Amino acid sequence: MAFDDMDNISLDETPPPEESSNRPFLIVAGILGAFTLIALACIAAYAFYFVPQQRAQQSTQIAQVNVQNTQVAESIIQTSIAEAFTSTPTITATPPPATAMPTNTPVVVIPTGTPVVSVGQAATQDPRTATVAALLTQAAGVVQTSGPTATSTGLPTTGFADEVGIPGLLGMAVLLIVVIIFARRLRTAS
Repeated sequence: MAFDDMDNISLDETPPPEESSNRPFLIVAGILGAFTLIALACIAAYAFYFVPQQRAQQSTQIAQVNVQNTQVAESIIQTSIAEAFTSTPTITATPPPATAMPTNTPVVVIPTGTPVVSVGQAATQDPRTATVAALLTQAAGVVQTSGPTATSTGLPTTGFADEVGIPGLLGMAVLLIVVIIFARRLRTAS
């Protein structure tokens, strides 16, 4: 049955005309290729010339900021030490009282939990160590109170769920399910 239709085909038909030359296509392809090569050359020049300069400038800037932060910290410590320093008043010699009378004062001995140090043991601490520890504690207190402190005030209110909320999100989900069901019914009806 399908071979019966073959009798009606004529073999004298003229072949289709030849296609025109591909010259416009080759010109556009060449222009796009040249543009791509120029873009790659620009990217390479940027990567090898400008990026190292920017990194060097950033490292120099970071070093300057670190030096400035160190100077500020040192000045804060020196300021706190200067503020904590109290000048000792000048001592004037006062004459002892003219008559020093011995009094009969009773002595009450109360035992305490103080450890007894024998003569061979020296339980003394270097006063310079205590002074340095006290100054460092004061400096740390000044550094903590003088600088800005980061406090958490709450989470940022950005995004869809923060603006609309969970009820709005659930409402949109139900609305999309209704749209899907309605679209399927329309499709099956036609």
